[in-house]
Amino acid sequence: MGEGVATSTNAGRSAAARQRVLGSALKAFGLHGYQGSSLAKIAADAGLTTAGLLHHYPSKEELLTAVLVERDRIDGARFRLGGFTGLESLDRLVQLVRSNAASPGLVQAFTVLMGESVSDGHPARNWFRERYPRRRANLASALQAGIEAGEIRPDIDCESLAAEIIAMIDGLQVQWLLDPEHIDMVAIFSHYIQGVRESARTRS
Repeated sequence: MGEGVATSTNAGRSAAARQRVLGSALKAFGLHGYQGSSLAKIAADAGLTTAGLLHHYPSKEELLTAVLVERDRIDGARFRLGGFTGLESLDRLVQLVRSNAASPGLVQAFTVLMGESVSDGHPARNWFRERYPRRRANLASALQAGIEAGEIRPDIDCESLAAEIIAMIDGLQVQWLLDPEHIDMVAIFSHYIQGVRESARTRS
C-alpha cells in the first residue's frame, strides 16, 4: 500500500471515529445533559477508549463545542433558508420543523444543552448567546427581501417578527418533547405560519 493510500485510509478512519463520537455525545447530552454525561461512557458507545476519544477531542469542553457545531451544521443550511426569501422563507421554516420532528433525539440533545447554558459558567453559554442573533438576522434579512420585492407589508418589523417565529419554534419543541402524543408540532407550527403569512403579505 502506497504512503498516499495509507494516509487517506487513516484520515477516513479518523473522520469516521470523530463522527461516532459526535453521535454518541449528542445522545448522551440529550439524555443526561452536559454535566451528567461521562466521557468514558461516550467513548465506549463510540467504540473507543477514553484516551482514543481525547485524541480527537482533547477535552469535554471541546467535544461540547464540536457537538454544537455539528447540530448547527445539520440544520444550518436549511435555517439559512437556502436562498429563499419573503413568504417562501416562512414555508421553508415549516420544512425545517418537519425535519426536526423526524429527529427527536437530536432535538432533545440540543434543547437540554440550551437549557443548561443559561447557567453562569456553562461552557455552551456564549455559543448560544451568539447563535440567537445570527438566527434572527438570517430570518429578518429574508423577510426584508420580501418587503423589497413587494410581497410583504413595508410596516412589518422584520427583526421582531423573526424573534417571535424563532421563539415559537423553540417553545413548541419543548412542549413536543415533553408530550409528543398531544402536541403535533408540525401541524401547530404550520397553522401558525399560515397566520403569519396572511398577516404579513401585502394586499392587492
